[in-house]
Amino acid sequence: MSPMNDLKTPPGTTPPPLPGTGHKAWYRKLERTLGAIERSQDVPRMLSEALASLVRDFHHELGMVGGRLYERKGSRYVLTHQTGKSRAPIGYRIPIHYPPIKNLLRSGYILMSDRDPGFDSRIEDVVGVKVFAAILVGEEDEYAISFTLRGRLHEGRTSYALNTIRHVINLKLREQALFDLLLEAREIQVSLLPKTHPKMKEFDIHARSVPAEVVGGDLYDYIPVSEDTVGLAIADASGHGLPAALQARDVIIGLRMGMAENLKIVKTLEKLNRVINRSAMASKFVSLFYGELDVTRNFVYSNCGHPPPLLYHGGQFQELSEGGPVLGPSLGMRYMRGYVTLRPGDVLVLYTDGLSEAASADDAEFGTDRIRRIVADHARRPAAEIVDRLFRAVQDHSGLTT
Repeated sequence: MSPMNDLKTPPGTTPPPLPGTGHKAWYRKLERTLGAIERSQDVPRMLSEALASLVRDFHHELGMVGGRLYERKGSRYVLTHQTGKSRAPIGYRIPIHYPPIKNLLRSGYILMSDRDPGFDSRIEDVVGVKVFAAILVGEEDEYAISFTLRGRLHEGRTSYALNTIRHVINLKLREQALFDLLLEAREIQVSLLPKTHPKMKEFDIHARSVPAEVVGGDLYDYIPVSEDTVGLAIADASGHGLPAALQARDVIIGLRMGMAENLKIVKTLEKLNRVINRSAMASKFVSLFYGELDVTRNFVYSNCGHPPPLLYHGGQFQELSEGGPVLGPSLGMRYMRGYVTLRPGDVLVLYTDGLSEAASADDAEFGTDRIRRIVADHARRPAAEIVDRLFRAVQDHSGLTT
């Protein structure tokens, strides 16, 4: 039996099937085994759980009877966890100049026995192995996983299996890193959402955001303009995930800055349009609705390609569509202002297309008609209850969890 870097599979051949199963079925079993491992920010713990599961679930196919997890620390790999038939003391150190480790660092995988050159019984007797395989995992090969093997082995099959395990574990680690990044982005996005709702005499204001993904491009904000005026903003960046979330975040921050500088609404929007147009972000299309509500019930707004908010008064709906196109695609765009007066009993609903375009199992959209019907049926209810009924109706329609 020779080190992995000396093993060659003839061109055009495929390793023989693993015992009792085909390659695809075996790969699915491997995915199920590693897929059951809980996500954890403690990577060594997650890898130790994966090691225990592999030794337990693949004892028959691969002859695994024990396993060890090592973490690289400086010029050594240090044993941090072991399972099954493995007797090395935790903290046992193997230097990186040990020939099997050097081979492992070159190829990412090694299969060795006590008959191979470079096998040092003084090191391996402490572990208690005669035949072992090892893989490196992690973006910078910071972890080594070693398996004690028993029984009749087929080099090509074992090579295929262990390299597949390495590939799947690395995919899981990358997925974990990406998920952690998305959670961090989600925390940033949530931190931008208002913690409280404005308190204004004779107005009842409430809002909620429920992303369809971990992060998304929908945001809303309340911007204090003066003691008597509050700005209401809702934005939706094109695309999904992190780029859209970052773009929506930048728009809200830019809007806050513009209002802080006492810029007029349309001047702020035209400036935002230029900034987004020159942005390097993949998501360059942002719909935005911004309006300023004062204590005299006057509402001045501009709609930049956003689904028109609905103003319900006296049994009729008015769409607030005055403004201009979405922000970003074209330079030099001009935006108009709209103006309405809210009267006692009126309901103003701002929303993104995530609400109106939520699809059912048969691909039917929730639609603005349903929004109108719910608002009309509950117009005399508190704002928080109207919002709650809208979200519950969307959930019933599409199965989304709110």
